[in-house]
Amino acid sequence: MTAITATTPYPRLPAWAALQRRLFDLLDAAVDPFLDKYTAPDGALIWRDAAREGYPSRDGADDFYESFGNWPLYYLLGGGDRLLPLSRRQWDAVTRQLTSYGVLRREYELGYDQFHQSESYLYFYALCLADPGNAVLRERAERFAGFYLGSDPEAPNYDRQRRLIRAPHNGAGGPRWGFFLNEPSYGWSAGMARYGLPYHDLTGISSYNDLRDPALARRMGAAMEERMGRGDVAGNLCVTSLVTNAFLLTGDQRYRDWVVEYVDAWLARAQAASGLLPDNVGLSGRVGEYLDGKWYGGLYGWTWPHGYYNIGYAALDAALNAFLISGEERFLDLPRRQFDAVWEQGREMPVADLEMSLPEHFAAQPPGAVEFVVPYRYGDHGWFDFQPMSTRVPAGLWNVTEADQDRERLLAIRARSSADWRRVVPMRGKEDADHEPAWLAYLCGDNPDYPEAILGQSYAQASRRLDQIRGDDADITTVHIHHWQDANPITTEALVQLTTGSPQIIYNGGLLHCRLRYFDAQRRRPGLPADVAALVTSVERGGLHLHLVNTSGFTGRTVILQAGGFGEHRFRQVAFPERASDYPGAIGNGPPPALRTEPRTLAVDGRYLQVALPAGSELRLTLAIDRYAGAPGYHTPWD
Repeated sequence: MTAITATTPYPRLPAWAALQRRLFDLLDAAVDPFLDKYTAPDGALIWRDAAREGYPSRDGADDFYESFGNWPLYYLLGGGDRLLPLSRRQWDAVTRQLTSYGVLRREYELGYDQFHQSESYLYFYALCLADPGNAVLRERAERFAGFYLGSDPEAPNYDRQRRLIRAPHNGAGGPRWGFFLNEPSYGWSAGMARYGLPYHDLTGISSYNDLRDPALARRMGAAMEERMGRGDVAGNLCVTSLVTNAFLLTGDQRYRDWVVEYVDAWLARAQAASGLLPDNVGLSGRVGEYLDGKWYGGLYGWTWPHGYYNIGYAALDAALNAFLISGEERFLDLPRRQFDAVWEQGREMPVADLEMSLPEHFAAQPPGAVEFVVPYRYGDHGWFDFQPMSTRVPAGLWNVTEADQDRERLLAIRARSSADWRRVVPMRGKEDADHEPAWLAYLCGDNPDYPEAILGQSYAQASRRLDQIRGDDADITTVHIHHWQDANPITTEALVQLTTGSPQIIYNGGLLHCRLRYFDAQRRRPGLPADVAALVTSVERGGLHLHLVNTSGFTGRTVILQAGGFGEHRFRQVAFPERASDYPGAIGNGPPPALRTEPRTLAVDGRYLQVALPAGSELRLTLAIDRYAGAPGYHTPWD
């Protein structure tokens, strides 16, 4: 591969580089207090004996995995060597634990919705990407994908003739018919109140509070069992990540063909509805088969509980997966059309008047502002649940396409927003995301302090979680299953954005679609080498600018850059400054010699570029990239 050596010293250590390496140091050590507090010697989460007492519902398996879900992603970015074996250990420990609870079969969820399953399998995808030569992971990846190809007799999830997954709840046991584990009843709960009613056409049920009546709760439960218990739903598009993961590991064309076939089926359904993605399909293949012909009302669909929030994610995941492995741009219109349909319904409204179902995602909105908001949900009474438009879907789309039309969608959101996009809000949600606006402003040249701000904020958030762990006096045998993930101190958003030049992965099933990845040439592993900091300073169509710094004053490091998260791009050329002056100069107390450089450009024409960084050096690279010019896969430089 093409190899270059940095010859330029840094006149002062960049603050962002020092902060980035301090964050790595903190996170490397942060896993120990978490493990000591919350896990048994075998790695299982300390909790009540659900194997003996009985696990109460279909829900919750994802939350156990999510407690460690971003650990292998952190390792991929440059986290300490032990993060990979720890991540494997915790995956195996949780799998054993959930199997004993009766929630898993053949190491995979027995059957639940893909909105939740796709959250937990982010962990698995990152493990496979971090350790692609691991035979155990490879066998699991193929087994898991096989549950959806229609070829596994123990998991008949897929109807190949009609190109549909047969139930909203699905898994290793095949279609898991119905919605409830026990008697169908959907009663009132404080946690679900903000999402309102799943259906608005049942006699005697006009408000969510009516569900306090047990008889009405049973009536609603029966309707959910009937309408949400069979047939395909849009959320199942997240399964494409599971199958794409198997393709990227193996190159087996069966997996590619299934993804294209399944996404094509949903694309055709959307095209038949003027581009808007219907959320339910009956076993006959007819949209609205169990909902009196309505295109809305399916599980995790347009009406309940999240609407565009999860429909947009599922459409984006599926489109990016199908495009990645087929190269066909037509798939990218699927998430665009969902965005446009919702955006066209937008209006100006006072934020104080909004009853948002997901207010935690919009902490940056100034109180009292009149805001351009869009409806996230659609039901019998039309569009409702108005909230600001999230940048997550259009940012993920633009990250892959670099198309002007997708950039314009982001600029339109900013133009209609009263929030200051340059502000880094001190928050960290479950998705370890939601700072895209400030990062996008940085890439536009309008927020130069963002790297220091987001790294400092990430450091403070991790430190706060460590304080919370130390002060946690809850009886952890009885805590809610979200308790551990809310205490997880590992954060990756800042590192993903700054080092790869890409947004955080989509939490519901997203793969690591990014512009750059790194490998440590000396340790022959993924991620930035020790002491090395990386910052993508700007992005342009077909290229980017990258600043690399070796913060060590003692040890040289060698980093290998990979074009694309899956080696799907090719570096065409690299331009960089080469020192043309003396350094470090004679011993003495005067200033160093004036630094003079000469520009140098090299052809690369490959997936990899190796950069040697002597102690105390930096290098600013301008990289020209041919995007989607190679076959994607879980490559390493040593394959």
